[in-house]
Amino acid sequence: MIDSRYWAYLSYFNVERDYFECHEVMEELWLEYGRSPLLQGLLQAAVGLHHWDNGNRSGAVKLMNAAQEKLSVYADEVLGLDLARLRIDLDQSLAALALRPTDAPFQAFELYIRDESVRLAAEEWEKADEGC
Repeated sequence: MIDSRYWAYLSYFNVERDYFECHEVMEELWLEYGRSPLLQGLLQAAVGLHHWDNGNRSGAVKLMNAAQEKLSVYADEVLGLDLARLRIDLDQSLAALALRPTDAPFQAFELYIRDESVRLAAEEWEKADEGC
């Protein structure tokens, strides 16, 4: 995917941990690219973390389960991302939330970028964004 909003999504997720902005840019992509279940799953993973970080644990569980369902049908590497690792991280988050549904402390995780060109493009977007 050659779209600066994708690089923004990766940067907001991994560097700034601004899951609300992740949601904003990925929702634009999702709508523009035909409401792809893959993009929706990535969107839901970010929104799940956003909810958890803001204390809405039931909302986090709902969105993370939805993300798992959508992402489960894809290969382990898609769009340069390690989806296998993302699925593991979602499972671990869901387990932590199941263990302590009312007070599970927030646990961020990163999207692992396997494709070097994707990683470099995201880093270039970060540098350009810092200059704004």
